[in-house]
Amino acid sequence: MSSRPARAPTWSGPSGMMDGQVGVIRAALDEAGFTDTGILAYTAKYASAFYGPFREAVNSQLTGDRKTYQQDGGNAREALRELALDLDEGADMVMVKPALAYLDILARVADVADVPVAAYQISGEYAMVEAAVARGWLERERTIMETLTSIRRAGADVILTYWATEVASWLDRG
Repeated sequence: MSSRPARAPTWSGPSGMMDGQVGVIRAALDEAGFTDTGILAYTAKYASAFYGPFREAVNSQLTGDRKTYQQDGGNAREALRELALDLDEGADMVMVKPALAYLDILARVADVADVPVAAYQISGEYAMVEAAVARGWLERERTIMETLTSIRRAGADVILTYWATEVASWLDRG
């Protein structure tokens, strides 16, 4: 056994959405002395058609729509039940995924959560804008900023997006 102290990531982001996983991870981290390691809970992760481009890009062999373990898009109450569970188990940040099709859920979660709220603008949301821009139907920078603003306005404190680096440079230039 090494005498060097163990190193843990600053954040853990378990995406399995299994009831109880946040609590088990929190207990294990605390027991190991990693009390400052935060947990980002995938609180509301919906079975969505918008995951398609990512699954294609990684040549996913999984088939189906993930409804057996991802949430039903028609059930808003489930997101609030999952939020309560994740917070009770010690989540330090919670996330809604996808973002754009679930802005109403994002707003409801943000209204209740006492921790930061993240939203993930996923591959299909990205691809939808890029495809429309490629056809000359939308103005790229303006559309990207409008989608991100809508996510922020709905209550996201943190936004995960494929455009993060590019948008950061736009914001830096003023």
